[in-house]
Amino acid sequence: MIRHIVCWKLAATDDATKAEHAARITREMGELPALIPDILSLQVGTNVLYPEVNWDLVLIADFEDAAALERYVVHPEHQRVGKFIGEVRSDRIAVDFEV
Repeated sequence: MIRHIVCWKLAATDDATKAEHAARITREMGELPALIPDILSLQVGTNVLYPEVNWDLVLIADFEDAAALERYVVHPEHQRVGKFIGEVRSDRIAVDFEV
């Protein structure tokens, strides 16, 4: 199994916009398991402590193998959500590892 972890820093500098963007990302990413069968599990979390040093959002998703992760990456629904995230984030990091 492959665990896919992504963290985002959001570009917004005001708390209201940042919260709005985080809520939309959380909602739309949370809808993906019903739309993309390759997703075994998916969680999105918004940072609640130390905002001055922590990243704003994290995604933790599990896939059967690397091929399933690749299918997810190119899936149109993932691409749609990813487009919005790309517009509102300032930075992204990711790690993929075997579980």
